[in-house]
Amino acid sequence: MTIIETARLRLTVFSEKDAEGFFNMNNNPEVLRYTGDLPFENIEAAKAFILSYDHYQKYGYGRWTIRRKSDNVYLGFCGLKYHSDMQEVDLGYRLDRKYWGKGYATEAARVCLDYGFKILKIDRIIGRSEIKNKASIHILEKIGMQFLKEFDFDGQLGVIYEKNNFKT
Repeated sequence: MTIIETARLRLTVFSEKDAEGFFNMNNNPEVLRYTGDLPFENIEAAKAFILSYDHYQKYGYGRWTIRRKSDNVYLGFCGLKYHSDMQEVDLGYRLDRKYWGKGYATEAARVCLDYGFKILKIDRIIGRSEIKNKASIHILEKIGMQFLKEFDFDGQLGVIYEKNNFKT
C-alpha cells in the first residue's frame, strides 16, 4: 500500500518483497557504520523482521520502504517511529549505498516530515545521528530541522535535531 509519493519515489508499508533489498542494504558495513545495528544473518531474518514489524498497527505509521517510481527498485527506508519510552517521534532513514548522493534520502525525509505534521498532526519530530555521520546531519539541516543537543548514541557522541509543527 502506497503511503506517500513524490516525483521520483513511492513510500509503502514494509512487505515480504522488500526482504532481499533490506537484507542486501543491511549487509553493507558502510550502511550500518553509524546505526549500531547488526546485519541480518540471511534473507529469512530480514523477512522475519518485516513480518514482525508492528508500528503500523500500534501507532498508525512507521518506517516505510522507499522504491523508485521509474523502475520500482528498492532504495531503502524512511519514516517516523514513535518511542513510547521517551514519548517522541523520530524521523529515520537508511538507503542502500549505491543510491547515496542522489537526493533520495532528502526527498524521502522531507515528505515524511510533512506527512507527520500535515496528515498525522504530530507537534514535534526529532532526528538523531551520530555526530560523525555528516551526511545524515546535512539531510536533517536541509529539511529544516534545528540542532537541539548532544547525547550518548550507543557509546558514541550523537546529536538530536528537532522541528516543531507551528500551527497558525
